Amino acid sequence: MARIGVVGAGRVGAVLSAALRAAGHEIVAAGGDSPATLHRIQNLLPGVRVAKPTDVARACDLLLLTVPDDMLGNVVTTLVGAGAIRPGQVVCHTSGRHGLAVLEPATAVGARPIAMHPAMTFTGTEIDLERVAGCVFGMTAGDAERDYAEGLVADLEGIAMWVPESKRTLYHAGLAHGANHLVTLVSQAMELLSASGAEDPAATLRPLLSAALDNALSSGDEALTGPIVRGDVRTVQAHLHDIAASAPATIPSYVAMAKATADRAVLGGRLLPIRAATLVRILDDALRRVGETVPQATAPSAVEPEAVPGTASGQPVARPRSSGSEPR
Repeated sequence: MARIGVVGAGRVGAVLSAALRAAGHEIVAAGGDSPATLHRIQNLLPGVRVAKPTDVARACDLLLLTVPDDMLGNVVTTLVGAGAIRPGQVVCHTSGRHGLAVLEPATAVGARPIAMHPAMTFTGTEIDLERVAGCVFGMTAGDAERDYAEGLVADLEGIAMWVPESKRTLYHAGLAHGANHLVTLVSQAMELLSASGAEDPAATLRPLLSAALDNALSSGDEALTGPIVRGDVRTVQAHLHDIAASAPATIPSYVAMAKATADRAVLGGRLLPIRAATLVRILDDALRRVGETVPQATAPSAVEPEAVPGTASGQPVARPRSSGSEPR
């Protein structure tokens, strides 16, 4: 069993460390100084020594870095510069976006790098411990570390999914788009229901959203229902009118998702292009009326666009082309 140190014992770090401790590993030290972090260490890792990041790194055989994505590179560089990373030490981070490249300074001094990202949202409480079991972990590691990495996931009772270094950002984007934006979408839906007079918007939505999520995960676009897929122009117009009156800040996201839904419905043969064009026109009109502009893509696409005629937006739809490098 490993002697583990965790730097950045936030929601993810404290929970994973507690789960690894329960599996028999020793948590020798934890780093973090915010009140919330110290509270998590006290609750989830009672008795574990709180120390500076350099002291945590020096004390362990497996260093778990669970700091925010944008801080990770600086933390690695700082620890290496302080001489806190040693040859043979396993350095594992939990970033979804990053793979092994961010750990290169540690690798250069002989450390063994692993990227291990849990595809799960965390509260930083004991509730999460049950969720870790069965969780998929997006893994990237070299051949020499692969068995060790799989052992860690097995100890957590998780499922290892191997993600190539070049696909880490795309992998993370898929998770963030699905989970993070879902929270925004649901929150906006509850606000609309509350404005309509619903006493318990969450209870109203829960069975509908649960069914929709299950259907989407099992059937993809075939699970689409509602006025966009049916081409109910007048219903969509009525939606836009009342949303603009009660919650105008929701118009841009409604329009963006409605247009994306229309595109997918056209590609699936469930919505006629001429009907979709009418929907897009009224959606764009509503967007203009609330003083917004249709967002234009400025960043390079993660996939090579392939023109598909007849989509609702009138623009080519990006279809992924295989690079020959798929998750193992």
